This record gives sequence, C-alpha cells and structure tokens, in this order.
Amino acid sequence: MRIQGITINDKKRLEISLTDIFGIGRVLAHKILDEAKVEYGKKAPELSAEEEQAIRTIVEEIRIEGDLRRDVSQNIKRLKDIDSHRGSRHNKRLPSRGQRSKTNSRTVRGNVRKTMASGKRAVDKK
Repeated sequence: MRIQGITINDKKRLEISLTDIFGIGRVLAHKILDEAKVEYGKKAPELSAEEEQAIRTIVEEIRIEGDLRRDVSQNIKRLKDIDSHRGSRHNKRLPSRGQRSKTNSRTVRGNVRKTMASGKRAVDKK
C-alpha cells in the first residue's frame, strides 16, 4: 500500500506502519484509523478497498513529508534571519531548548571522547 508516494510496511500493524510517514506519530495514527473506522491491529494487505481509500483521503488532508519538512526548515531559517537566540543556537548546532551542553550533546558538537584503553602500548617484537 502506498500513501502519497510512501510505501507502507505490509508486515507491521497499521498503527505502527503509518508512523513511517514523516509527520504522523502514534497518536495521529490512532486518530486516522479511528476516523476511517479501521482496527489498529490490521495489516495493510488485510484492508478492503474502501478502508484503504478512507485512510488515503484522511492522510491527504494532513501536512506530511515534503510540505512539513519545508515548513520546519522555513521556521528555522526565519529564526536565523531575525537573529533570535534560538536561531543562533541552530546556527551553532547546539541545543535550542535550554538543555545543558557541557556534558550532553557531544555528538552534535563533534566532541566525541573515546574510552581509555588498557594503558599498555603494543611492544615491538624483534
């Protein structure tokens, strides 16, 4: 089953496989299935044509994938353009919602520390 160019996994339950679409989480997937009157546990091959069409029409009304990604990137660009604090945090690739950055967010900052080895160096054999 495909919805707006995204292939839905046939092996997973619908409530889980709908979350593969960017912008649809577990709660929204439940709302979509409730509105379409489809059980959560059904899998994509088990759907009738009417149920499949009902899900498609509901999902088409929601902002997902490319449109949503574009909106998010435009919002971040706007924050950068107006030189807000959050925008500057995005520019520096640091957490923008108040998290500490001394010990956490190392992977984002590129400050990767490796654990210590045994301390012994390899001895050259003659």
